This record gives sequence, structure tokens and C-alpha cells, in this order.
Amino acid sequence: MPKRTRFTIWRPLATAATAALMATFLAPTAAHSAPRESRPVHSYDNAVREAVWVDTGLDGDGDGRTDRVAVDIVRPREPAQQGHKVPVIMDASPYYSCCGRGNESQKKTYDADGDVVQMPLFYDNYFVPRGYAFVGVDLAGTNRSDGCVDVGGRSDIQSAKAVVDWLNGRAKAYTTRTGTVSAKATWTNGRTGMIGKSWDGTIAGGVAATGVEGLETIVPISAISSWYDYYFTKGAPLYNSGPDWLSNYVNSPDARAKCSAVQQKLVDGAPRTGDWTPLWTERDYVRATSKVRASVFLIHGMQDLNVRMQHVGPWWDALAKNGVERKIWLSQTGHVDPFDFRRAEWVDTLHRWFDHELLGYDNGIDREPMADIERHPDQWVTAKVWPPRGTDTVRLKPAKGSRPGVGTLGLRTGKGTETFTDDPQHSETDWAAAVDSPTPDKAGFTTGPLTRDLRLSGSSEVTVTATPTTSTAHLSAVLVDLGPDTIRDYADAAEGITTLPDRTCWGASTSGDSACFKETRAKTADVDYTIVSRGWADLGNHASDLKGIPLTPGKPYTITLDLAATDHVVPAGHRLALIVAGTDRDLIDPPADTPTLTLDLSRTSARVPLVGGTAAFAHATSGTATGTPASEPLDGVEAPSAVQRVPGPRTAG
Repeated sequence: MPKRTRFTIWRPLATAATAALMATFLAPTAAHSAPRESRPVHSYDNAVREAVWVDTGLDGDGDGRTDRVAVDIVRPREPAQQGHKVPVIMDASPYYSCCGRGNESQKKTYDADGDVVQMPLFYDNYFVPRGYAFVGVDLAGTNRSDGCVDVGGRSDIQSAKAVVDWLNGRAKAYTTRTGTVSAKATWTNGRTGMIGKSWDGTIAGGVAATGVEGLETIVPISAISSWYDYYFTKGAPLYNSGPDWLSNYVNSPDARAKCSAVQQKLVDGAPRTGDWTPLWTERDYVRATSKVRASVFLIHGMQDLNVRMQHVGPWWDALAKNGVERKIWLSQTGHVDPFDFRRAEWVDTLHRWFDHELLGYDNGIDREPMADIERHPDQWVTAKVWPPRGTDTVRLKPAKGSRPGVGTLGLRTGKGTETFTDDPQHSETDWAAAVDSPTPDKAGFTTGPLTRDLRLSGSSEVTVTATPTTSTAHLSAVLVDLGPDTIRDYADAAEGITTLPDRTCWGASTSGDSACFKETRAKTADVDYTIVSRGWADLGNHASDLKGIPLTPGKPYTITLDLAATDHVVPAGHRLALIVAGTDRDLIDPPADTPTLTLDLSRTSARVPLVGGTAAFAHATSGTATGTPASEPLDGVEAPSAVQRVPGPRTAG
């Protein structure tokens, strides 16, 4: 049943029930008035802190008994004493012991009885006093859990789904890892919201795709929607290591000793050919969107080059098609948590979202704009829906210019060819910096200076017909805003933020768990161009997204590159550029050969989502604009190094 219908039916009953609860133990709400906000009326210092081990029903580590995952709980003591039940906020993570969570890489700590003392991040500090329980789940194979990490597969997802089932009385749990004393979640009403960044948020999406009852909402931050798209894009390898490396990276020492069979399955199921296998089908949550019952509040950095915006567009569109209640924030950052780029607004919005979705409060958040978009550092705009109404796909076509490789971009079909040679030492930033100069490694096409602002909103595609000189070839396509701007420095190690020594507090603290976190501010860069969107493909996948074949040198092939979703305004006076090239250094791996490719311009085009459609583009590219194209190399942010892409504490935390 779609979320919208389910919630409409549930809300009147829930509003009446929660009003009665609030009158007795949550807040001093006026009589006969439905609450609009949960308030911090419960003791965090006196909260119940306990651990249980939930049986997943799987035996991933092959030791002859079903795996149990460790579940650390912090919940208000008062409701339990009064017989009231509370909803749950849950973060299921592989990082609680190996790497830590958040900007300060916090890890779980425990007392002598094995109960959690420090729970990373602010969620428990802030929400437990407001009448929520917080649950931190160690994925199978990590920290205090049995089993093996299988990188988004059945084990990972079941680790968290089993906990949702236990919270709703459908699964078994025990008070110890190996004992027989059962534990029941009598203190919760089962209504659960999952949250998390990177791998954690990915698990939230994967659990939602099972359709499990009791999961009411998810808040995925910088999350993966298809694990194939994390490692490949149409056959082009994005990383020089596979999921087996990532599994080993987070597995506990005990799991590493037991999980060699799982590791081998990850190796065998993820060949570096980039061909689609059943392993990737199991880890594709987009295909299961029809099962999603939970609402989705999605947060992503438009310049995230770890979990790229390719993970947003297809998933968002599929959620919309299936009528899922949605909200989205899009920042200018890389792989950064909103707590570190828009803290006060984030805490307030998240608070109202959970109050609405888990407590049923009619606080109006469902009637607010669907999208918040960071247009400039710390400058945000909203959109009632996203992409905005009136957005239409426009086919833009490259044409030859007066110099080789320096062409034009417009609505008319071009003629002739352009040729470039793959140079794995160069990247999208090198191409953009030299877009107005003939260079052997790329073909660039630009509009003239725009007379009006032009807004791109959504996902683009670039279809090319290319003739290679070798049997292997990789292609890249990027859209670039050519013009001066101040942007977040997403290619810096901190991906657009600077961490400050001062702290601000968000919730209650104990001696072992502080609610105070280091402040941040935007780290900016002044640039002459901004990469708006990018996409890649192995030309050998021209006939199928699922399997590549060797190329015949001298034969033309047509392939479509899927470019990442974005929301970007190219201002009047700037130019829009399309660049087509080979290997994008540090973002895809080079092919086995070093091909020269010849583009057939009459069969090459970009389909770009523009607010206002073709008419908007025609108006923006007509008349005379102030400003002239640069005649020397432009300045932008340097391409990030490959080291930054490793999902370790910084990028995944």
C-alpha cells in the first residue's frame, strides 16, 4: 500500500492516541490540543541502556548456528515504567568499531556490563529525551555481531531487517551473544525510522526495499542505491578493488577468520570485466522500489565522488513512480553529513520529520517544499517538487568550430567528426581548464555566453557514435558551467567543510557521551568553471548494459552515457559546455589499450533536463550577453585523488 494512503488512514487514530500520551508523560500540552512537537522531558542520564542479540536466521560464517547481531539500545526509562511504548530511530552500521561515525570518527564504548556508554553521533542525545528509543545495530560480521559482511547483500540487509522484525514481535533476540535467555521489545510500538550516512544509509534503503512492516521512514544520507553503480558504470570500472576488499576492511577479526567463503563469493561474483552478475542483482535496490512502504528523506552532495549522484536519479525517479512520500536535500558538498554543512536547520528538520513520520504529529512538514538545494555555499533555495514542474529534456547537439576539438553546442545537428586520443593522466578538470584550446585528449563544445540564467534539474544522457582504433575503449562525458563562481571546495580532503575547534551541543550529555560536537564552516574555492555532471562507459558495452564485448578497430559504435543527476543554474554571461573524452583520471580506470576515437557529430547529442525546456535554452542562447569566453586556461578545483575515494572513516563517516 502506498505510504500516502497508509499514513492518511493511520494519522487520525495516531493523533488522538498521541495526544492522550502527551497529556500524561511527554509534554505540558494544553488540553484538547494535538501536539506538534516532541519535547525533551525525559532523563537522558537515567535512560535505559541495554544490549540484545537478534537472531538473523542466517549462518553466514558457517559455524553451524544462526548468526546473532548485536543491538545496542538507549531508551527513555519513564515510558517503560508507565507502560507506554515508544518509536525507534535506528542506525545499522558496519563502522561502529573499525572506523567510527561522523566527522570526529566516534566509536561505540561500553561499560563493564557490556552496555553502551557512548553511542556515536547526536541522535540518542537529542531524540531519547524527546520520547524516542535509539538503536545502533552492528551489521553481521562487525563489532560484537556474528556472521560475515557481504557488502549490501542478504547478510547485510537481514542484519537490520531482523531487528525491525524483532521490534515488531516477529523475530527472536537474546540477552547475550550465545545464551538462551530471550529478550522481547515490549517497550516499543514497533514504528521504526532508519537513518545513516554512506553504507549505513545504503542499508536503510536496502531494508526499505524488502517492504518490511514497521519501517515507517528512512533517511539515507549519501547512500548507494545499486552496488554495481558503486564499482562500475556501463562496464567502466570506477574502483581498482572489489567488494571483497571492502568486506575485509570492516569485518571483525573473528569474522575475518571465518568468512573466507563469503570473501571468495564476492571475488567470483564481481569480475573486473564490469559484466552484470547475479551478485549485482541482489544488491540493486532500485529494482525493488515497488516494495517500499517507508517514506524517504534523501540527502546527497551533488559533488560526491565517492557515492556519486548516479545513485540519486534512478532511485528518486523509481520512488516517484511508485508513489512514495519523498523529501530531498541537495548540497554543494562531497561526501559530507548535513550535520556538518547545515547543522541547525538539519536538526530542526530531522526532528520535525521524525515527529511527523513516527509520532504522527501534524506539524506541516509534509506540506513544505519537497526539495532544498544549495545554490551557493550556505545559500539555499527550495522547490515545491523536484525536479521542478516545467522541466523538460532538451536535445543539445555538438558542432565543429573553427579549431579542432573546440566546437559549439546548440539545437542544430552538427556535421563532420572530431578526434581525440585517450590520455589516462588527464581528468575532467584538465579538460575543462583547456576547453577553449585544441588539445589531443578531448573534444569540447560550448554555447556562447548566455543571455539568461539556464537551470539544469535532473539526470542527463549523452549519446555518442565513436570509432575506436583499438579493441577496448572507455568514454567520459561531462557538462561544465564555464564562468567565475565561488563554490564549496569538494575536491579538498574534507570535501567542502572546515572543522573548527569550538563545539555546539545538540541534546543531553552524560559523562561518557557528550552531545557537543565540533562546529564546521564552508570551505570554498574561487573558480572559473564548475563541473555540473559527469558520466562514463566502456564502449564495449554498446550493445548491452549487462555485458561488454571486444571492439572491432575502425568500426563505429553508438552508446549512451548516463550522467549524474544535478540541480544547477548556469548564470547569464556564463557558457554551458559538453566535453567528451576518454579515461577520467582517478574516477575510472583506463582500458587495456590506448585508443584514438573519432566522434560522428551528426550522431552525437546530449539530452539535458532544463527548466523551461527548449524555449528556455533558445532564449538563453539568443541575443548578446555581457562577458566573453576566456582565451587562456581556466581555474577550477583539482580532481580529487584516488585515495579519497576509499570508503574509510573520512569519506564514509
